[in-house]
Amino acid sequence: MLRAVLALNLLGFLSACATTVTRAADPRDPFEPISRVSFTVNDGLDRALVRPAAKAYRAVTPKFVQTGVANVFSNAKYPVTLVNNALQGKFGAAANDTGRFLLNTTVGLGGLFDPASVVGLERNDEDFGQTLGVWGIGSGPYFFIPLLGPTTLRDALASLADDIAEPRSRLEDDSTRWSLWILDRFETRVRILNADAVLDRSGDPYAFVRSAYLQRREYQVRDGNLPAEDLEVEFADEDQPN
Repeated sequence: MLRAVLALNLLGFLSACATTVTRAADPRDPFEPISRVSFTVNDGLDRALVRPAAKAYRAVTPKFVQTGVANVFSNAKYPVTLVNNALQGKFGAAANDTGRFLLNTTVGLGGLFDPASVVGLERNDEDFGQTLGVWGIGSGPYFFIPLLGPTTLRDALASLADDIAEPRSRLEDDSTRWSLWILDRFETRVRILNADAVLDRSGDPYAFVRSAYLQRREYQVRDGNLPAEDLEVEFADEDQPN
């Protein structure tokens, strides 16, 4: 459902502040007490079940198979990017991504391979949450949903529209549709295993995930044009001792 499920690709970027925490109330997170409980539940399930399974998968599965699986799921979600490029007025990117999707779906055997990158069609990443942000709609309150991960009110509602745009939503068989959903989330978990070490070193994993998620989403909405001073202010606050 949520494209942001444990999406901690920015953890490496934030590793410099991994050992610092903040206990001050964050106005972006009005439901923090409830979200912390949700985070604890999610973290317990992850450590007991999901993380070990992801490690086992990565250890025993050949790298080319992992890459192929990741490519298939990425390609299947690409219509979301196409639609949101158009909604944001990025018509050049939309044309690029249309070509990328068609090439990988046909020559790339359903996305198993990535010939589009070989010929120079770069991958973009857009979703309806970013589109709403570009349109000037604020993120709204942050919260954490067990099994789904961090999100905001804007992104949670936008994810419903993204789901409709995914080909998976067209499948009539419920068991197949949900199986693909679970496999997609599991594949995402495998890809972010390297972030675990950074997260485990943080003094307050909940606050760290919150900062990583909100910074990443702002970075995506602004297409990377995030003023350096915004990051400095954000993490200066987190570096304050308790």
